[in-house]
Amino acid sequence: MMCPMFSFHFFPIKTTSSALKGAIQLGIGYTVGNLTSKPDRDVLMQDFYVVESVFLPSEGSNLTPAHHYPDFRFKTYAPLAFRYFRDLFGIKPDDYLYSLVNEPLIELTNPGASGSLFYLTSDDEFIIKTVQHKEAKFLQRLLPGYYMNLNQNPRTLLPKFYGLYCIQSGGINIRLVVMNNVLPRSVKMHYKYDLKGSTYKRRASRKEREKSCPTYKDLDFQDMHEEGLYFDTETYNNLMKTLQRDCRVLESFKIMDYSLLLGVHVLDQSHREGGEPGQAGGDGRRPVGQRVLYSTAMESIQGDGKAAEALTTDDTMGGIPAKTHKEEKLLIFLGIIDILQSYRFIKKLEHSWKALVYDGDTVSVHRPGFYASRFLKFMSTRVFRKTQRKFARFIFATRESKQPSLAEQDRVHSQQPGGGGACAFKGPALKTTFLLSLL
Repeated sequence: MMCPMFSFHFFPIKTTSSALKGAIQLGIGYTVGNLTSKPDRDVLMQDFYVVESVFLPSEGSNLTPAHHYPDFRFKTYAPLAFRYFRDLFGIKPDDYLYSLVNEPLIELTNPGASGSLFYLTSDDEFIIKTVQHKEAKFLQRLLPGYYMNLNQNPRTLLPKFYGLYCIQSGGINIRLVVMNNVLPRSVKMHYKYDLKGSTYKRRASRKEREKSCPTYKDLDFQDMHEEGLYFDTETYNNLMKTLQRDCRVLESFKIMDYSLLLGVHVLDQSHREGGEPGQAGGDGRRPVGQRVLYSTAMESIQGDGKAAEALTTDDTMGGIPAKTHKEEKLLIFLGIIDILQSYRFIKKLEHSWKALVYDGDTVSVHRPGFYASRFLKFMSTRVFRKTQRKFARFIFATRESKQPSLAEQDRVHSQQPGGGGACAFKGPALKTTFLLSLL
């Protein structure tokens, strides 16, 4: 199977990107438009395995329009099941088509090493990502369980999958998945992180840091936000409950190596810069005042929905209010990404050889159960914290040294009978931990 970045050379070299985007929009527009003629009904088990195919020659046919691209075949996987998913998140067929087809897609730079291509709709709502054959097959196998989970728990930080498609031309397959956009472009992300709860090679490269909007990693987060991000008790509990539930689902599917994509908008800094959340310049971004329509960060965390509805405004763009230990006001945007990785033989081998050279508990590729536990521990203790309004200033004033690094804590923790505890650290760190335990 060819790498996605090299998989569309059947298009002319000079127009590769624009031709591919045009073919994607033409195929989705045709198939979703035809789907509207099919009556609504309950999703059946066989619906998850349906693959519909249509041939779109450049000269057109009785069923398809003429176009300026090479002939291609467009496949749609589980169309009725994905229509149900879109309905579940309140996405109407006309809105879905308008977002994906009405304006040219925006190609994004890829911060990862997967070789995937990413396209964003001009209204900021949807991401289209090219995926490998094994990832597409894995998603197909996930669909029945994904359907069951969404029925039980529509409030989730897992990716929202809205469609799975494939373009075939010249013997080449390009597989595409349509997902929710976690980080709205109309809100400036002053910090962006890809977090796994691991320390092995979890620092952004020099090349990444040179980008205008770099994606940092776990060790960078500890350096830049060593005190973590603070939420009120209700929001913290809702957020952690959602993460715990999502990780339990991922573990049940033997999925690991996923990340939490975290965007941090500093409201105070934005005000100093003269900007406001939800405002956009003349670069094709979301119009002033338009809000994120589908499944915002606030709507995605666990709760009765009342708090989410109250806080999802044009000003917050659905971000979750938070603060730093210095009382800086923040908006947090987040979602779990890269879940199409199952713990198979190659991953087991990868972890085994890494564990021979490095501490096995710090590498990012691990068995699903341990991976989920370490991921949740990192998020609940290092990244997200409860606000202690009454004693916060006193606690921060008494802190005399930095907290131990994640690797140091894991090392000392492993030396303690039964896993260790607060008294594993001596000196000033003990003083702070003791005060927290008194609270």
